[in-house]
Amino acid sequence: MARRLEPLTLANLDELPVPCRGCVFWELDPVTQRQASRNGDTQLEKEAWLSQVLLDWGTAGVVLYVDDAPAGFAVYAPAAYLPRIQAFPTAPPSSDAVILATGRILPRYLGTGLGKILVQAVAKDVLKRGFRAVEAFGDSRWDGPGCVWPTDFLQAVGFTVVRDHPRNPRLRLDLRSTITWRSEMEAAVDRLMGAIRPEPARPAPAAVRDTLTRESET
Repeated sequence: MARRLEPLTLANLDELPVPCRGCVFWELDPVTQRQASRNGDTQLEKEAWLSQVLLDWGTAGVVLYVDDAPAGFAVYAPAAYLPRIQAFPTAPPSSDAVILATGRILPRYLGTGLGKILVQAVAKDVLKRGFRAVEAFGDSRWDGPGCVWPTDFLQAVGFTVVRDHPRNPRLRLDLRSTITWRSEMEAAVDRLMGAIRPEPARPAPAAVRDTLTRESET
C-alpha cells in the first residue's frame, strides 16, 4: 500500500468522512454548536474555523492517504482554538501542550497501524514548532466512532494519564523525554512520501495571544 500524509486544508476538507466533514464538536462551545446544528451551518462553521486557524497558527490537521484514497485524519491545535475543552471535567490542559482533538481511521483500515502513524505525524509537527507535549482527552467508555479518542488507543500509542476520570481522562505524550518513541516516530513519518510540512506560524490575533499568555501564566 502506498501511503502519504498531507496537511488538512480547505482543499481536502471534503475528503474527511461525512460525519466528520461538518462536525464542530471541538471547534465551537456546546451552546454555539447546538445553534449551528439547528441552523444547518456546521459545514460553514467548520470551514471558517479551519481557515482562521491556518491563518493564525498554521497546519492544524493531517490527512493520511492509502493508494490515493483517504484512510484517516487527525485534528490538533492549541487549547485556545478548541472551545469544547472547557466542557471536559479534566480540563484545563497543560500550557506547554498542543491538543490532539479528534481523528478517525476508516473501518477498512483498522488494525493496520495507521492510527499510530497519524499520531506520530502530529507529534513530529508539534515538536518542530517548539511544544513539549501533545495532550488528549480520552473516552474510557468508547463504543464506536465519535469525536473523542478511545482511551485505550491513546495509551497504546504512548500517552499516559495525567488526570484520571471514569469517562474522560486527560492524557499526555511528552515529546522531549520519550527518546525511543521520538526515534521511531521520525523514522516512520519520514518514510512516507509527502510527509506533512507545516507552514510557518503566523502571529495570532491579540485576543488569542492574550488567551495563550494567560494560560502560560497559570
